[in-house]
Order: sequence, then C-alpha cells, then structure tokens
Amino acid sequence: MKDDAQDDSIAAGLRAGDAVAWRRLHDAYAETVWRWVARGIGPHPADVADVVQEAMLAAARSARNYDSEKGTLRQWLWGIARTQVQLHYRKQQRHERWKQLRPAHATDPPDDDEAEQVRLTLAELPGDYDALLTAKYLDGETVETIAKREGLTLVAVRSKLARARDAFRRAFEKFRHPVK
Repeated sequence: MKDDAQDDSIAAGLRAGDAVAWRRLHDAYAETVWRWVARGIGPHPADVADVVQEAMLAAARSARNYDSEKGTLRQWLWGIARTQVQLHYRKQQRHERWKQLRPAHATDPPDDDEAEQVRLTLAELPGDYDALLTAKYLDGETVETIAKREGLTLVAVRSKLARARDAFRRAFEKFRHPVK
C-alpha cells in the first residue's frame, strides 16, 4: 500500500495542475496499473501497453478533478483502468461487428485501411442506411429498439436493413475494386 502522506502530496499537486505531481503519480502507480490491466485483458503486452497508456492519459486529463473525499488515489486509478479495459473490449466488439458488414468471401480480419474503407463506405450510403447499419451492427441495437425509436414496424426495419446491407456490400466492393 502506498504511503498516505505521499498520496496526499500527489493529490494536492494534481489538483493544482503540478506536472511534478503527475510524474510522481506515474512513478508510484504505473506498475500497479499495468498489473491491473494485464489481469483484465490477458498477457498481450502490446494491448496491455496501449490500455495502460490510455488509462494514464485519462488520469492526466482528469487529474485536476481528483477528489480524495471520494476515494484514494489507488481507487481513483483503479476506476480509470477498469473503464479503459472496458473500452478496450468495446473496441474489440466493434471490430467484430465491422466484420459482419464485410462481404461473405472476405476471410482476413480487417486492417486499419479496411476499417477506414468501411467508414467511408458507410458515409457514402444513400438515405439513413449508415445510421441504421451503425445502430444495428456497431451499437448492437435490436430491430425492436430501432423500430420503436424510428416509429416503424419490425417488418419495415428488417426490410430497410436488408436494403442497407445490400447497398453497403455493393458500395464496399466498388470502393475496394474501383473501375479503372
């Protein structure tokens, strides 16, 4: 357990926006945050490093708002690290949902360029197809939820989704294989 006096000094510095306090926080807790994240996402050093970096950046952005009355520095950092691990998993789920929108014959996982192609393809779709596909496949909304929000019947939403998927596939293939 970290020294309470040290934590109090670091907390006062964080609230004052002191860069030295930030470095002291990092030195005191970075290894602990690394262990928390590694337990949360597994032994993938690159993923752990990315999530730890995001956690420490999030801590730096919110350091002035740290309130010792709401918990210790350790608890505060734990909450930030836990949130970043959850965001990591959401990104992975979103990555999997992107793959659902890909043509059936595409078997390799999408790379960053392909993910950008998907985003550009969505932006080129007619009407509100992009919002519909995003709600269903990226945000994980049910057809029922979409129908209720849009004031449509389930049949109408399913039909529109089918048209949106077809339009996406056609546009994506044209984007991937432009006519020369």
